[in-house]
Amino acid sequence: MAAGSAIQIPSRLPLLLTHEGVLLPGSTMRTSVDSPRNMQLVRSRLLKGTSLKSTIIGVIPNTSDPTSDCDDLPSLHRCRPARSGSLAASDAAAWIGTAALAVQVVGSNWPKPHYTLLVTGLCRFQILQLLKEKPYPVAEVEQLDRLEQFTNQHKSEEELGELSEQFYKYAVQLVEMLDMSVPAVAKLRRLLDNLPREALPDILTSIIRTSNQEKLQIVAIRPNRRINHIPTTIEDEEEEEDHDDVVMLEKKIRTSSMSEQALKVCLKEIKRLKKMPQSMPEYALTRNYLELMVELPWNKSTKDRLEIRAARILLDNDHYAMEKLKKRVLEYLAVRQLKNNLKGPILCFVGPPGVGKTSVGRSIAKTLGREFHRIALGGVCDQSDIRGHRRTYVGSMPGRIINGLKTVGVNNPVFLLDEVDKLGKSLQGDPAAALLEVLDPEQNHSFTDHYLNVAFDLSQVLFIATANTIATIPPALLDRMEIIQVPGYTQEEKIEIAHRHLIPKQLEQHGLTPQQIQIPQVTTLDIITRYTREAGVRSLDRKLGAICRAVAVKVAEGQHKETKPDRAEVGEGEDCKEHVTEDAKPESISDTADLALPPEMPILIDFHALKDILGPPMYETEVSQRLSQPGVAIGLAWTPLGGEIMFVEASRMDGEGQLTLTGQLGDVMKESAHLAISWLRSNAKRYQLTNASGSFDLLDNTDIHLHFPAGAVTKDGPSAGVTIVTCLASLFSGRLVCSDVAMTGEITLRGLVLPVGGIKDKVLAAHRAGLKRIIIPQRNEKDLEEIAVNVRQDLTFVMASCLDEVLNAAFDGGFAVKPRVESLNSKL
Repeated sequence: MAAGSAIQIPSRLPLLLTHEGVLLPGSTMRTSVDSPRNMQLVRSRLLKGTSLKSTIIGVIPNTSDPTSDCDDLPSLHRCRPARSGSLAASDAAAWIGTAALAVQVVGSNWPKPHYTLLVTGLCRFQILQLLKEKPYPVAEVEQLDRLEQFTNQHKSEEELGELSEQFYKYAVQLVEMLDMSVPAVAKLRRLLDNLPREALPDILTSIIRTSNQEKLQIVAIRPNRRINHIPTTIEDEEEEEDHDDVVMLEKKIRTSSMSEQALKVCLKEIKRLKKMPQSMPEYALTRNYLELMVELPWNKSTKDRLEIRAARILLDNDHYAMEKLKKRVLEYLAVRQLKNNLKGPILCFVGPPGVGKTSVGRSIAKTLGREFHRIALGGVCDQSDIRGHRRTYVGSMPGRIINGLKTVGVNNPVFLLDEVDKLGKSLQGDPAAALLEVLDPEQNHSFTDHYLNVAFDLSQVLFIATANTIATIPPALLDRMEIIQVPGYTQEEKIEIAHRHLIPKQLEQHGLTPQQIQIPQVTTLDIITRYTREAGVRSLDRKLGAICRAVAVKVAEGQHKETKPDRAEVGEGEDCKEHVTEDAKPESISDTADLALPPEMPILIDFHALKDILGPPMYETEVSQRLSQPGVAIGLAWTPLGGEIMFVEASRMDGEGQLTLTGQLGDVMKESAHLAISWLRSNAKRYQLTNASGSFDLLDNTDIHLHFPAGAVTKDGPSAGVTIVTCLASLFSGRLVCSDVAMTGEITLRGLVLPVGGIKDKVLAAHRAGLKRIIIPQRNEKDLEEIAVNVRQDLTFVMASCLDEVLNAAFDGGFAVKPRVESLNSKL
């Protein structure tokens, strides 16, 4: 259907009015048919027709409101215009259309009955007279694409042929500017060679991106004017589109508030972009770079809310305990209120998992009224994740810091660098080293991302890092951060957190109300002591979620049974349960054995219900059983997950004086064991310690085996020395260590007790285990101030500066020491 002169259409055509575009000769269009007239046309003409002639219809662009339900034809189709004279573009849509061949008809009943037509344009026609309007419009038409109808002069035909050839050359020139390796471009190039010259304007108009109004003009105007008009349209479209985008981008760059250095770089890049063909790969890279530079918040910030009292109330409502951390945040707010240009501090929250480090960062942003953005650093091993890639690389992109600033849209957000202690290292560089510039208050006012290659001011960003331990953070990075310890919670704090925050959150997530479930504080304490053993509250939250799911099943079953008709028709017999009143006693979930009746509300969660839902208790108190024989002592250890109690067991047997250590011990623990046995051997006579044969040489014909249970867990650190000494002293003296005593501290060969870290976590672990007396180094007495008053009241602390004091406190009645006789030898 290429050449219009080779097509002969009928003189009478049924008309299809479409809102979905303008059909041009030689092009194909898919249109939806759902109006009554068009539906009748499809049913009567296309579906029942038996000849090729019956599938030719006239397609008229309908310029009326497509949402109108009016059944009348548009008034512009009813007039019969003069047949002579030039065709005015403004009136073209009223009486010029395209004859089309219906290639495919597809019907559907969803969402309402309609047909979808696939039509191919054949040639133009002019409406001479509207013959009828119902059941579908039919018009007398005259074909327009026969060239002899436009002119009978030979000179004009030659001119039209020259214009067509020039148009072909111009189209080929435009296509060859594109990348010929693209299959679609190569196909378009072959299409230009195979199509008749007079069909090119219509087909190219249907390919390029033009408006319906422009296509209506192409439908109506003469062939010679059409050929001249289309190259102009293509040039205008390309030039206007590219020019408008680049000009708009340049305007955004000039009106942005970026730094002088960045503006200079961007103007240089926009100058290069104007001279660069779109087909070059660097065009898209430069365009993306400039758009990123415009989107960055160079000078856009949010105003801080500096109401100290409101901030204190908000922090207290969001988080229970954490007094030290809240105090530091309020100090920052107070100083910020007094001095506006304060640089953002670099805070690092260090503590076990589940204590709320990440949620505190979110609360700080909420308190300040700032945007919040979290960057997860766990497992990051490429420095380009922090500082970006250089733009010379394929697929380059900015780092996470710049991407975060683009996301929040302000230059003073709260950035949470989560799990900074879990950064990796690889051949692509060390990301911890890349963070040095980011987290240094003296340098980050001119942070340079490799992708931007210009300085960006990060001094107003409030950086908050989180870590489980500072042991794996490089010293240089640690030096740039202010460490705030976030220790684990006491049992009382966990109960408060559960009833203030966790239980209401779980009830909301599971669709329950306080009128349907009751969890007393005694039950919460059972969950904490017998089903979870952690420093934070994450496992506690999961256990509460399991309880809510079990109750949700009971509540859903009860509602289902109450809606049954036979349940409503139960009489007033003796077996009928009465409706629950507000004064009714809550029923335990374990008591609702009669599944034929809904459970009474609220359901009370007691110890029996806990056992039904969570199973038997996971943790039991075993301290008294473990200290039932000599050679066992309890130590206190610190782990990234919080404090833990640690048993040390010792046994002796006949041998050759060897010391065996088991239990996945590190080098420091092994050294502590050797120190302990050496000190005991040197002081055996003082304490009357002998081996099995009665010798004061403890290793004479004797082997000693020291074991630290839970052997799959690696244990290391300088805090087990006093525990090992007490364990061995119990073994060689045959006396039992007090069952309620735990201890921590490192030793020297002289018998001094050295201070250790993690005192608060260790004390909380001993408190969780039910121990009553704790031996700590004298120099750690200052650390007890961080422990809650109620915990200190439940415990007795023994401050020890030497091993004599440790042994006296660890055994009932003290540890007998033979008086040391000082011998003075005179030199006279």
